[in-house]
Amino acid sequence: MDIDPQIFTAKVMHKRLFPKVNQFVYDIYYLALPLHKINDAADRGLCINRYAPISFYNCDHGGHTANEDLQKWISDILQPHNLNDTIDSVMLVTMPRVLGYVFNPVSFWLCLDKDKNIRAVLNEVNNTFGETHSYLCAHENGSPLKKKEWLEAKKLFHVSPFLEREGHYKFRYELDGERLGIWIDFYDEESNKKLITSLTGTLMPLTRKNLRYVFWRYPLVTLKSICLIHWQALKLVFKHARYYRKPVQLTPKITRNENLTKM
Repeated sequence: MDIDPQIFTAKVMHKRLFPKVNQFVYDIYYLALPLHKINDAADRGLCINRYAPISFYNCDHGGHTANEDLQKWISDILQPHNLNDTIDSVMLVTMPRVLGYVFNPVSFWLCLDKDKNIRAVLNEVNNTFGETHSYLCAHENGSPLKKKEWLEAKKLFHVSPFLEREGHYKFRYELDGERLGIWIDFYDEESNKKLITSLTGTLMPLTRKNLRYVFWRYPLVTLKSICLIHWQALKLVFKHARYYRKPVQLTPKITRNENLTKM
Protein backbone atom coordinates (compact mmCIF):
# COMPACT_ATOMS: atom_id res chain seq x y z
CA MET A 1 0.00 0.00 0.00
CA ASP A 2 1.73 3.15 -1.21
CA ILE A 3 1.60 6.49 0.58
CA ASP A 4 1.66 10.01 -0.81
CA PRO A 5 3.09 13.27 0.59
CA GLN A 6 0.78 14.66 3.26
CA ILE A 7 0.31 17.49 5.76
CA PHE A 8 -0.21 16.62 9.42
CA THR A 9 -2.38 19.11 11.34
CA ALA A 10 -2.19 18.41 15.04
CA LYS A 11 -2.31 19.54 18.64
CA VAL A 12 0.81 19.50 20.80
CA MET A 13 0.34 18.95 24.52
CA HIS A 14 3.01 19.16 27.22
CA LYS A 15 2.30 18.75 30.90
CA ARG A 16 4.93 18.87 33.61
CA LEU A 17 3.59 17.00 36.65
CA PHE A 18 6.03 17.92 39.44
CA PRO A 19 7.66 19.57 41.32
CA LYS A 20 6.16 22.57 39.49
CA VAL A 21 3.03 21.91 37.43
CA ASN A 22 3.06 23.54 33.99
CA GLN A 23 0.94 22.72 30.94
CA PHE A 24 0.34 24.05 27.45
CA VAL A 25 -1.54 23.00 24.31
CA TYR A 26 -1.28 24.56 20.87
CA ASP A 27 -2.11 23.88 17.22
CA ILE A 28 0.64 23.06 14.76
CA TYR A 29 1.28 21.43 11.42
CA TYR A 30 3.97 19.16 10.06
CA LEU A 31 4.96 17.77 6.70
CA ALA A 32 4.62 13.99 6.33
CA LEU A 33 6.93 13.06 3.48
CA PRO A 34 7.59 9.55 2.13
CA LEU A 35 11.30 9.70 1.35
CA HIS A 36 10.86 7.91 -1.97
CA LYS A 37 8.33 10.57 -3.06
CA ILE A 38 10.17 13.78 -2.26
CA ASN A 39 10.00 14.72 -5.96
CA ASP A 40 6.23 14.16 -5.88
CA ALA A 41 6.03 16.66 -3.02
CA ALA A 42 7.81 19.19 -5.22
CA ASP A 43 5.31 18.54 -8.01
CA ARG A 44 2.51 19.20 -5.50
CA GLY A 45 3.83 22.66 -4.61
CA LEU A 46 6.35 22.09 -1.83
CA CYS A 47 9.67 23.81 -2.51
CA ILE A 48 12.61 21.46 -1.92
CA ASN A 49 16.01 22.82 -0.90
CA ARG A 50 15.22 26.40 -1.86
CA TYR A 51 13.68 29.44 -0.19
CA ALA A 52 9.89 29.73 -0.25
CA PRO A 53 7.02 30.58 2.11
CA ILE A 54 6.97 26.84 2.99
CA SER A 55 9.91 24.64 2.09
CA PHE A 56 11.78 21.47 3.02
CA TYR A 57 15.57 21.17 3.15
CA ASN A 58 17.33 17.80 3.25
CA CYS A 59 20.18 19.32 5.25
CA ASP A 60 17.87 19.97 8.21
CA HIS A 61 17.88 16.23 8.95
CA GLY A 62 20.06 13.16 9.05
CA GLY A 63 23.71 14.05 8.89
CA HIS A 64 22.82 17.73 8.31
CA THR A 65 24.93 18.04 5.19
CA ALA A 66 24.17 19.70 1.85
CA ASN A 67 22.20 17.46 -0.50
CA GLU A 68 21.80 14.85 2.27
CA ASP A 69 20.58 11.48 0.93
CA LEU A 70 17.96 10.88 3.59
CA GLN A 71 16.93 7.45 2.32
CA LYS A 72 20.50 6.18 2.56
CA TRP A 73 21.00 7.81 5.96
CA ILE A 74 18.04 6.08 7.58
CA SER A 75 18.77 2.78 5.79
CA ASP A 76 22.30 2.81 7.21
CA ILE A 77 20.85 3.26 10.71
CA LEU A 78 18.29 0.47 10.31
CA GLN A 79 20.69 -2.03 8.75
CA PRO A 80 22.65 -3.04 11.90
CA HIS A 81 19.31 -3.75 13.59
CA ASN A 82 18.11 -6.00 10.74
CA LEU A 83 15.09 -3.79 10.11
CA ASN A 84 15.42 -2.92 6.42
CA ASP A 85 13.93 -6.20 5.19
CA THR A 86 10.58 -5.55 6.87
CA ILE A 87 10.27 -1.87 5.86
CA ASP A 88 8.65 -0.80 2.62
CA SER A 89 8.78 3.00 3.04
CA VAL A 90 9.88 5.71 5.46
CA MET A 91 7.68 8.74 6.12
CA LEU A 92 9.44 11.72 7.70
CA VAL A 93 7.07 13.75 9.90
CA THR A 94 8.70 17.12 10.45
CA MET A 95 8.08 20.84 10.59
CA PRO A 96 8.84 22.75 7.40
CA ARG A 97 10.89 25.85 6.98
CA VAL A 98 8.56 28.86 6.98
CA LEU A 99 9.98 31.95 5.29
CA GLY A 100 13.36 30.24 5.56
CA TYR A 101 13.26 29.57 9.32
CA VAL A 102 12.88 26.23 11.08
CA PHE A 103 13.36 24.74 14.51
CA ASN A 104 12.31 21.12 14.96
CA PRO A 105 12.12 20.03 18.61
CA VAL A 106 11.55 16.50 17.33
CA SER A 107 11.01 14.89 13.94
CA PHE A 108 9.70 11.36 13.47
CA TRP A 109 10.93 8.90 10.86
CA LEU A 110 8.03 6.42 10.62
CA CYS A 111 9.29 3.17 9.11
CA LEU A 112 6.31 1.38 7.55
CA ASP A 113 5.75 -2.04 6.01
CA LYS A 114 3.69 -2.58 2.83
CA ASP A 115 0.47 -2.56 4.90
CA LYS A 116 1.34 0.78 6.58
CA ASN A 117 2.08 -0.86 9.90
CA ILE A 118 4.75 0.97 11.91
CA ARG A 119 7.79 -1.29 12.26
CA ALA A 120 10.20 1.27 13.71
CA VAL A 121 10.40 4.97 14.51
CA LEU A 122 13.49 7.14 14.70
CA ASN A 123 12.80 10.10 17.00
CA GLU A 124 15.20 12.85 15.91
CA VAL A 125 15.44 15.31 18.82
CA ASN A 126 17.01 18.78 18.64
CA ASN A 127 17.72 21.14 21.51
CA THR A 128 18.09 24.90 21.44
CA PHE A 129 21.88 24.55 21.76
CA GLY A 130 22.23 23.18 18.20
CA GLU A 131 22.66 19.55 19.27
CA THR A 132 20.84 16.44 18.02
CA HIS A 133 20.18 12.96 19.39
CA SER A 134 18.00 10.24 17.85
CA TYR A 135 16.15 7.45 19.68
CA LEU A 136 15.34 4.38 17.59
CA CYS A 137 12.23 2.49 18.73
CA ALA A 138 11.58 -1.01 17.37
CA HIS A 139 10.99 -4.58 18.50
CA GLU A 140 13.98 -6.94 18.47
CA ASN A 141 12.25 -9.14 15.89
CA GLY A 142 11.06 -6.21 13.77
CA SER A 143 7.37 -6.96 14.37
CA PRO A 144 4.80 -4.11 14.07
CA LEU A 145 4.41 -1.65 16.93
CA LYS A 146 0.95 -2.09 18.43
CA LYS A 147 -1.31 0.78 19.46
CA LYS A 148 -1.19 0.20 23.20
CA GLU A 149 2.50 -0.65 23.47
CA TRP A 150 5.04 1.64 25.11
CA LEU A 151 8.71 1.33 24.21
CA GLU A 152 11.20 2.46 26.82
CA ALA A 153 14.54 4.16 26.22
CA LYS A 154 17.11 5.67 28.54
CA LYS A 155 17.24 9.46 28.33
CA LEU A 156 20.71 10.44 27.13
CA PHE A 157 20.21 13.93 25.72
CA HIS A 158 19.81 17.31 27.41
CA VAL A 159 16.74 19.07 26.05
CA SER A 160 15.27 21.38 28.68
CA PRO A 161 17.29 23.22 31.35
CA PHE A 162 14.38 22.47 33.69
CA LEU A 163 14.58 18.68 33.33
CA GLU A 164 17.49 16.50 34.36
CA ARG A 165 19.15 14.29 31.76
CA GLU A 166 18.94 11.22 33.99
CA GLY A 167 15.83 9.07 33.65
CA HIS A 168 14.01 7.38 30.80
CA TYR A 169 11.34 7.93 28.14
CA LYS A 170 8.36 5.84 27.14
CA PHE A 171 7.20 6.14 23.51
CA ARG A 172 3.89 5.13 21.92
CA TYR A 173 2.66 5.49 18.32
CA GLU A 174 -0.62 5.04 16.45
CA LEU A 175 -1.21 5.35 12.72
CA ASP A 176 -4.80 4.55 11.80
CA GLY A 177 -5.86 5.71 8.37
CA GLU A 178 -5.76 9.51 8.42
CA ARG A 179 -5.16 9.69 12.20
CA LEU A 180 -1.68 9.87 13.68
CA GLY A 181 -0.81 9.95 17.37
CA ILE A 182 2.55 10.08 19.13
CA TRP A 183 3.04 10.06 22.91
CA ILE A 184 6.31 10.54 24.80
CA ASP A 185 6.46 10.50 28.60
CA PHE A 186 9.51 11.22 30.77
CA TYR A 187 10.28 9.43 34.05
CA ASP A 188 12.97 10.45 36.51
CA GLU A 189 15.62 8.15 38.00
CA GLU A 190 13.10 6.91 40.61
CA SER A 191 10.64 6.00 37.82
CA ASN A 192 8.25 8.81 38.75
CA LYS A 193 6.37 10.15 35.72
CA LYS A 194 7.47 13.77 35.46
CA LEU A 195 6.39 14.95 32.00
CA ILE A 196 3.71 13.82 29.56
CA THR A 197 3.58 14.94 25.94
CA SER A 198 1.42 14.14 22.95
CA LEU A 199 1.13 15.02 19.28
CA THR A 200 -2.22 13.99 17.80
CA GLY A 201 -4.05 14.96 14.66
CA THR A 202 -5.06 14.26 11.08
CA LEU A 203 -3.23 13.67 7.83
CA MET A 204 -4.45 15.37 4.66
CA PRO A 205 -3.06 15.39 1.10
CA LEU A 206 -0.16 17.71 0.38
CA THR A 207 -1.44 20.03 -2.35
CA ARG A 208 -0.84 23.65 -3.27
CA LYS A 209 -4.27 24.53 -1.89
CA ASN A 210 -3.61 22.79 1.44
CA LEU A 211 -0.15 24.35 1.74
CA ARG A 212 -1.72 27.79 1.34
CA TYR A 213 -4.36 26.85 3.91
CA VAL A 214 -1.89 25.83 6.66
CA PHE A 215 0.42 28.75 5.89
CA TRP A 216 -2.36 31.22 6.72
CA ARG A 217 -4.20 29.07 9.30
CA TYR A 218 -1.02 28.62 11.38
CA PRO A 219 1.03 31.74 10.60
CA LEU A 220 4.79 31.68 11.27
CA VAL A 221 4.42 28.28 12.91
CA THR A 222 8.15 27.60 13.30
CA LEU A 223 8.78 30.99 14.89
CA LYS A 224 5.77 30.38 17.12
CA SER A 225 7.30 27.07 18.22
CA ILE A 226 10.61 28.53 19.37
CA CYS A 227 8.87 31.51 21.01
CA LEU A 228 6.59 29.20 22.98
CA ILE A 229 9.58 27.16 24.15
CA HIS A 230 11.17 30.29 25.61
CA TRP A 231 7.87 31.56 27.01
CA GLN A 232 7.29 28.27 28.86
CA ALA A 233 10.87 28.42 30.15
CA LEU A 234 10.22 31.92 31.47
CA LYS A 235 7.08 30.69 33.25
CA LEU A 236 9.12 27.95 34.93
CA VAL A 237 11.65 30.56 36.06
CA PHE A 238 8.81 32.51 37.69
CA LYS A 239 7.67 29.28 39.36
CA HIS A 240 11.21 28.80 40.74
CA ALA A 241 11.71 25.50 38.95
CA ARG A 242 15.15 23.97 39.37
CA TYR A 243 17.63 24.88 36.63
CA TYR A 244 20.03 22.23 35.23
CA ARG A 245 23.18 23.39 33.46
CA LYS A 246 23.79 21.82 30.08
CA PRO A 247 26.17 18.86 30.34
CA VAL A 248 28.55 17.74 27.61
CA GLN A 249 26.64 15.76 25.00
CA LEU A 250 27.06 11.99 25.26
CA THR A 251 27.99 9.60 22.48
CA PRO A 252 26.74 7.77 20.51
CA LYS A 253 24.18 10.19 19.17
CA ILE A 254 21.81 7.47 17.97
CA THR A 255 20.52 4.94 20.53
CA ARG A 256 17.86 2.24 20.62
CA ASN A 257 15.01 1.47 23.01
CA GLU A 258 15.78 -1.00 25.78
CA ASN A 259 12.51 -2.82 26.38
CA LEU A 260 8.77 -2.90 25.93
CA THR A 261 6.07 -2.10 28.45
CA LYS A 262 2.35 -2.54 27.92
CA MET A 263 -0.40 -0.11 28.85
